[in-house]
Amino acid sequence: MKAADIAELLNEPACTHNKKEKSGCSRPTPGASAGGCAFDGAQIALLPIADVAHVVHGPIACSGNSWDNRGTASSGPTLYKIGMTTDLSEQDVIMGRGEKRLFHAIKQAVDTHSPAAVFVYNTCVPALIGDDIDAVCKAASERWNIAVVPIDCAGFYGTKNLGNRIAGEAMVKHVIGTREPEPVPPELVPPGIRIHNINLIGEYNIAGELWYLTPLFDELGIRILCTLSGDARFHEVQTMHRAEVSMLVCAKAMINVARKMEERYGIPWFEGSFYGITDTSAALRDIARLINDPDLIARTEALIAREEARVRAELDVWRPRLEGKRVLLFTGGVKSWSVVSALQDLGMNVVASGTKKSTEEDKARILELMGDNTIMLNSEGARDLLNAVYELKADILIAGGRNLYTALKARLPFLDINQEREFGYAGYEGMKELVRQLALTLESPVWEAVRKPAPWSQKAMVIAGPEMGDSPDGGDAVETHDHDHAAPAGAAA
Repeated sequence: MKAADIAELLNEPACTHNKKEKSGCSRPTPGASAGGCAFDGAQIALLPIADVAHVVHGPIACSGNSWDNRGTASSGPTLYKIGMTTDLSEQDVIMGRGEKRLFHAIKQAVDTHSPAAVFVYNTCVPALIGDDIDAVCKAASERWNIAVVPIDCAGFYGTKNLGNRIAGEAMVKHVIGTREPEPVPPELVPPGIRIHNINLIGEYNIAGELWYLTPLFDELGIRILCTLSGDARFHEVQTMHRAEVSMLVCAKAMINVARKMEERYGIPWFEGSFYGITDTSAALRDIARLINDPDLIARTEALIAREEARVRAELDVWRPRLEGKRVLLFTGGVKSWSVVSALQDLGMNVVASGTKKSTEEDKARILELMGDNTIMLNSEGARDLLNAVYELKADILIAGGRNLYTALKARLPFLDINQEREFGYAGYEGMKELVRQLALTLESPVWEAVRKPAPWSQKAMVIAGPEMGDSPDGGDAVETHDHDHAAPAGAAA
């Protein structure tokens, strides 16, 4: 990828950095690799497309390091779960065999799995030696009559966020608009209802949470043309240009896709969230408003009223157990503000929110939800995080998996909110699961047990002989104190 192309992706017109500083997103500084590289970002952005063969061109460590690190789920194909790599060795680099190995890897993927398409991810080593993956992909596509998409995302190009944008750029350039969507079968259309098409961009179906939302859209007569990229299929990505509205679920990831689709195809877009009752209802309203169908707007309001009443009644049982609990939320991006709304729906008090990976819009939303006295945490250090927990008297830490052991060592209740989690929290049904997991975590008996003094830390211990009170040699029992580093009972002298 040329330097000019990278600069264009960093200088995203719809990004707040550009609006605020007129200089685009900052380039990464040398050594600033925390959070993943560009290859990692591109791969996790597109890996959930389930019927595609994802081939990593480079050493096998690149493929193994980040493969399947999201808990994304598929309702059908599992091809995306198979790790494929050209496994470049030193000899391949020295002898210039990289492009040949890639061509044969594509052939093997096509012959073995018959995928809907092949995505080729470029990594640092082939980028440094000058492998032309565009030419190889073009030749392979012509040879086997299948879409072979080059994604030039060498890790040294920049951060994971840049990799997300590179992935989105590849979809806009090579995939979106190359196919028309199939019409909805008439027997599936309810009488008197017009079908509308939308896209969900930056939705990854973590732990299957997208499936909490699809029944709502089905009831409203809204067809999700594509989720980029949770539980997606290649042909769905091809048809994204026919949507009436795009909802950007994670602006940090693919804001360039939403903007370019608006410029090229006139598709309006907005950023929203499906975490919490309030935000889920707001997202449904925004979709209906942008589609501008009076009948759809009326039916959406009726659905929201019904679902909110039902879910709030079910949550009333849990509310006394959670209301007033103090939460420290340490995550980034859309979750740094969207989960705040969900917790406030439960009457919980969010004492601080992490902003390390948040955009300026994310920070503005946090301030709007939590007030001007909001505490925003920008440090990822474990010590700083625990200091904040103690100072703010937090009852629970909600963060990503990398903070799990920090919380457990501090004997602090912890709930995983990032992509590694086992439970989906989106939509009205997901809100019930979030409440359940919060209650189970806070009320677990393990916290009372681990906070008690250890049995061996008592101030006095008695070393007893064969009979209680007798020493082995018939003398008196010996009393020792642990502050003198005395041996425990039964230890050799």
